[in-house]
Amino acid sequence: MTIIFLAVMVGVGVYSRKQASSVEGFVLGGRAVGPWLTAFAFGTSYFSAVVFVGYAGQFGWRYGMSSAWIGIGNAVIGSLLAWLILGRRTKLMTQHIESRTMPDFFGTRFGDQGLRVAASIIAFVFLIPYTAGVYSGISRLFEMGFDIPYEYCVIIMSILTAVYVIIGGYKATAMNDFIQGIIMLFGIVAVILAVLNAQGGLTTAVEKLAALPADGDTTPGSGMFATCFGPDPWGLLGVVILTSLGTMGLPQMVGKFYSITDESAIKRGTVISTIFAFIVAGGCYFLGGFGRLYEPVINEATGKIAFDSIVPAMLVTLPDVLIALVVLLVLSASMSTLASLVLTSSSTMTLDLIYRDKKSLPGEVEEGSIDDIVAERIELRKVVVMRVLIVFFIVISLMIALNPPTFIAQLMGISWGALAGAFLAPFMLGLYWRGTTRVAVWACFLWGVGLTVLNMLAGNPINPINCGAIAMLGGFPVVWIMSLLSKKMPRADVDRMFACYGK
Repeated sequence: MTIIFLAVMVGVGVYSRKQASSVEGFVLGGRAVGPWLTAFAFGTSYFSAVVFVGYAGQFGWRYGMSSAWIGIGNAVIGSLLAWLILGRRTKLMTQHIESRTMPDFFGTRFGDQGLRVAASIIAFVFLIPYTAGVYSGISRLFEMGFDIPYEYCVIIMSILTAVYVIIGGYKATAMNDFIQGIIMLFGIVAVILAVLNAQGGLTTAVEKLAALPADGDTTPGSGMFATCFGPDPWGLLGVVILTSLGTMGLPQMVGKFYSITDESAIKRGTVISTIFAFIVAGGCYFLGGFGRLYEPVINEATGKIAFDSIVPAMLVTLPDVLIALVVLLVLSASMSTLASLVLTSSSTMTLDLIYRDKKSLPGEVEEGSIDDIVAERIELRKVVVMRVLIVFFIVISLMIALNPPTFIAQLMGISWGALAGAFLAPFMLGLYWRGTTRVAVWACFLWGVGLTVLNMLAGNPINPINCGAIAMLGGFPVVWIMSLLSKKMPRADVDRMFACYGK
């Protein structure tokens, strides 16, 4: 089953190769990707092995059944609100100002190429730990399913992902995401039913969970892990904010709105993406909530619970067919996310750091031009550079994955906190508020990255998850206050950019 799956992924890449010959085709699929492919691409990029193995295991252990709120938050905030708030405006403005990446948006929208460079460096650097976390998650499942050493799993995953992304670009990624998304939908439902059945049914499993004492409590039957909000509601809220609100500030997620066909497709994509998130994210965290019913694996080096091994421990007793389905489920989730991450990183570095074309604002007259032959050669050269950088990005993240930190969730907290802390507020307000200034964007970049890095260097006095949530929410007052205090952009330039919404 796994060999057939991998062969199909590579085959789709070969099938899509003709549409990846230009920058627009390689990065955005020609801006003509339909609602189903876009919605599944959004969902599968959102939920990876990090969620299924790392987050579901760790937060299911901490919060019990209440961890299902994380999945609900992912569906309502991370999918539904993301599409409603960002979908239409992102599509229209990025097409209007001819922006291909999020750093490109910052540079053109605020008339500062320095912002474009800074954003591309931030994106490249902080997408690497996220990618390493994905590698780590899938490899845990391969170790459980096939008894293949972790190092081999990581290397094989990186090679296969690189092959179909390099050959087929975004269109191949979107088509594979659709196939992978269908596997994820069927897989998560089947696994939940099998695990609950092994515990004697839903009612029996909940009763067993309710009988367990809370951490630090020797009294059995406290029932904290079977309650609505669990033993730590505020900690749970921080996880919901980080994993849900963060999608609106991540380049690989927002980029999906650049490529969708039209406004009617956005409406359909909103519904599809939300339903997908409810099933996949809700299912993952609901499943993880029963992790305490299984014997935990203890890390021999630290003597602490190996959270990334909780979900594999729940699945190892399943029939072989279901284990195969789980491996395909997590492989699907991981490869789709990896493809999105490496494509975003390589396109950002190529278009925003190496080849920074000077663009005119909508309505302005361009000075000079180059002939079509030269332009075509430059386009081909950009695509080649992007393909080389995909390999470079995968190698770096592979090196981190081979020497990972203790838990996957640490990688995610650092990555999402820095990226969404820096990008979420200025991107969203830049789409809606004419008064947003370039100084405010610079301030938010410093805020998001600075808070995350300082917390990391200080030994994480604030939990990386909570630190990420603070970085995201704190960006909004930072942008608002600095915009009021700093020099406004020329009114005529802003009006030309916002004219796209009146069409």
